[in-house]
Formats: sequence, C-alpha cells, structure tokens
Amino acid sequence: MPESLIPARRCARAGQGGELGRMPGVDVCVVGAGPVGLTLAIALRRLGLEVRVVDRAPAAKHEARALVVWPRAAEALESLGVAGILARHGVELGEVTIHARGRRLGSLRTGWHRSAHSRPLNIEQHDIERLLCAELARLGTEVEWDSEVTDVKVHEDRAEFTLARPGGSAESATASWIVGCDGTGSVVRDRLGIPFAGRRRTGLQVVQGNAHADWPHGRHPGQGHIFLAPRRSLLVFPLPGGGFRFFCFRDDPDPTLTGPPTLGELRDLVAETARIPRLRLTPTEPPWLNRARFADRVATRLRLGRGLLAGDAAHAWAPVGGHGMNVGMLGAHNLAWKLAAVHRGEADARLLDTYDTEQRALALRYIREMRCNFMELPLPPLGHLAFTATVPLALALRGFQRRLERQLSDLGRHHRPSALSRQRVPAGPGRGRGPRAGDRMPDALVSTGHPGTGPVRLHTLLRYDTWTLLLLSGGPGRPGGPGDEAVREAVLERCARGPVPVRVLSVAPADAAEARLLGRPGELRLVRPDGYVGLVAPAGRPADLDAYLTALAPSPAPTSPSASAQ
Repeated sequence: MPESLIPARRCARAGQGGELGRMPGVDVCVVGAGPVGLTLAIALRRLGLEVRVVDRAPAAKHEARALVVWPRAAEALESLGVAGILARHGVELGEVTIHARGRRLGSLRTGWHRSAHSRPLNIEQHDIERLLCAELARLGTEVEWDSEVTDVKVHEDRAEFTLARPGGSAESATASWIVGCDGTGSVVRDRLGIPFAGRRRTGLQVVQGNAHADWPHGRHPGQGHIFLAPRRSLLVFPLPGGGFRFFCFRDDPDPTLTGPPTLGELRDLVAETARIPRLRLTPTEPPWLNRARFADRVATRLRLGRGLLAGDAAHAWAPVGGHGMNVGMLGAHNLAWKLAAVHRGEADARLLDTYDTEQRALALRYIREMRCNFMELPLPPLGHLAFTATVPLALALRGFQRRLERQLSDLGRHHRPSALSRQRVPAGPGRGRGPRAGDRMPDALVSTGHPGTGPVRLHTLLRYDTWTLLLLSGGPGRPGGPGDEAVREAVLERCARGPVPVRVLSVAPADAAEARLLGRPGELRLVRPDGYVGLVAPAGRPADLDAYLTALAPSPAPTSPSASAQ
C-alpha cells in the first residue's frame, strides 16, 4: 500500500482564557480515537486525505474492554498495512472447548476457511489503540487529546465544529467532512439530530475481568473455554501477556448493582459456573474488573450531508459474540474509500448512501442473530438442558463447525442487497459459480502468468486505493487463453473512460479446487477497494461494465439559466 502523498496539516492550539480561535480546514475531522476512529483515520491517510483526529479523553485509554479481532476485520486491517503489527502483539485462538455440568461436550476448532488471517486474534483494545495511534503518527497525524467537540453544524460545502480545550479555551474549525466515532453518547450524532433507535436489554448482566487462574484446564495460549450453566454462560480466553479474560453473561438478579465486581465476586461466579470449587484467581497487572448492561440501538441514518457516523456512535448492542469493535472497524473500512472517492470528485455523493444502507443492514443482522446465540446467552434450566444435549452431536459434524466458524469469522458476511451489487450472470446454487455480487472475494490461489512466478494469494493482488477488475480466463494455471486479449483490450478501454481508478487483472485459478472458489472462465468480477464484489458479468459483454462505472460518476452540476443562455 503506498504511503500518503499529502502530509497531514499540523493544527496550532487556540488561545487561552476563553478566546475563540479559528483553524484552517482539513479534509476530514474524525471525532473519537478508539479502534474505529483510528482505523478510519489510517485508511483516509493511506488514500491521501488530510485528517484531524480529536478525542475528549485526556490521554490514550488503558482499559481492557474488547479482546478479539475476527478474520474479516483482520483482512481489512491487512489491506491498510497494520494487521501484522497487531498479530505480533496478540495470540491466535486455535480451539475453544465447551463444558457443561462438569464435563467436556466437545471443541470448536478455528482456521477452517481460506484467509491469511484464518484464526481469531486475541489482543486487548487498549493495545490495539496504542498500536494504531503509533501507525497514524507515522503517517503524519497525531491524535489531539483533551479536545471535546461541543457543537457541529453541516453545510452544503463543509462541516463546522467547536472544540472545548482545557482551561476554558475554545476553537472553531472546519473540515470538508466530519465523522462521529465518539461512542454511544455521541455528541456528533446528537448535534446532527439523528435518533439512536432501540431499547435496553433487560435481564442480562455482563461480569468480566482479567485474572490468572489456578485451575485444571491448563494455560495453553491458543486454547479457550466456554462453560454453560443455567442462567449463565462463561467465556474464558487467553490473554497475550498471560492470564485469562473471564467473561460471564448472566441473569440480572440485582439491577441496583452498578459498580465493578470484586475479584472475589468474579471468582465465585467462575467457580460455580465451571464447577471448580477450589478455584483461585489472582489479578493481572494492570488489574481490570467490569460490570455492564447494554442496549441494542442503531442510528436511524448514518449520514446527514457532510456529517457521518461510525462505530458505537452508529450502532451498539450487547457484546454477545464479541463483534461490536469488529463491525465498527469493518464499517470504517467500508466508509474511507467511498468518502475519498466522493471528496476527490471521482464518484457521486450517493456512493456515501451505500455506506449508510450497507452498514445499518449489517448491524441489524448482528442484533437479530445474537439474540439467538444460545452458546453465550444465559438460558433457563430447561432450555439449558435441551441445548447442551445437542452440543456434542453438533460439534461432531464437520459441516456444522465450518458453518459456525464462517459466521463467527465474518468471512461469509455480504452486501448482496446493496445498490452497488449487480449480478449479470445466473447466480443459482452449485459448485464453481464463484462469489456473487456483494460477496467477499475469496482469497484463492491464482496464477498471473508472469514467468518465474508461482501461485499467489488473490488478496495480495487487490489494493485498497483502487477497484480491481478480475478477468477469469485460461483455465487452471493458464491465464491468457484464446480470445482473452481482445476481451482485455475492450475492458481496458471502458475502464479508462470511467470516473474511478480501475486496475485490470487477468488471473487463472491455480488448480481445479481453487477454480470452484473463483467462478467460471469467461466472467469478469469488479472488486471494490474493500474486497467485496460489485459486479459479476460476462467478459464478452463490456457494456455491463460501462453501465456500472457510469452509474458511479458524479452527477453534472446544474446549469443556471443565465449560464445556459450565454
């Protein structure tokens, strides 16, 4: 991924004593320096935009909070050049053993699906933020801490915002766009007047903490555990620095308890759920204990003109499944390339509306699915008994394991209903039909036909700063079959006329097994910068490609009556 060509503009501090200073505008102001805001800022800097990141916290946070980066989010971070940095500071989760009533029910193995990041990565959120902050600084943008957004106004050509500084100073500034990544209590969302629709979860409490355990289940770094009991579910995952994250979903017998649990309360809860009466826990350094209750909410829209929402400011739900941070980071990955294309005049502003519809649909699907996640949600005694009776049978089935991991990994998530997804060839069931429009492009092994090179992973050929037109041709291992060059010339001509940058790439599957992942020869797939397929069409019908690219083009500016008369 090329470095940003435009150095970030350093912003001077406003005056003291309540003076209101005015700062020069930047391309995008990102409000909030959590994982989502930092991912968005890095993506925008990689695309050459000037970015300002502000956060009301006095400094980087040191709370543990989210723990798991799932494979699809890791692929997104890989395209931004930061996945390897996180991997060096995390630990891969290879297997999760399920227990109930003091006995082992079976294990869920990870790594079934084709990806350079096929296993979940355990890394705590404060470490993610620290590493992403360092990468953003390397790209020329420092987070401005102790800078609280107090007001936002969006206009046709800019966004204005006000920052409160320590000591009573204030700053009035502008940006071409402003994106609220400032959490569930988002000031940006509030000032834009966007409702945060949903309701609070009742009867569900989460008690969690980091601790070292003296227990009979070992300390293997790639081994996790789930303990199921009536009215509670306990998840235990290894921490990169040693010890475990204990994460218990339980009923809520006393809603008046709002403070963090004691280590003794956590120990008793773990000991009772896991049936280890002599369990001993000792705190990690730094210690961390937390009690939380949640609401399921999604903003009614994620874009209002030049103001946008991402992460918890856009959607939030109980952390069943552990995907909140991941969905937010995937949203940032979805948004940045679209925002850059619109800002540069390469695409119509309606492209940003597809971020709104795609991300809201993704969040709503998660909320629906997680309400049925009986592996983690606490069940009443009869429900618990019935569910745990089915677990050993299900885990013994290879197909069940693959389907479950595909759901958990997010590799099977898609944008098929999106206005950006156009399927121009039959998309019925069957092997070898390849990904449909809206699906993630598989990371298959392909040959490019260059002398002296062997098969490579397809994702290494995709880039975040451009669309990629894949021509599947020549059969396994043989790109450039009869007639392919004429097709290539035709699509090159259409891509050259399009508003957005498109690379044309002729590839062939490395073998017959890889061919079943990619689709049929003679088809083209236009892959979005974020790795999802936008268009599937016959290679011999380039008019479909022409129509797709034309639809992305900016609408012509309206002509005034006086101008048309001249």
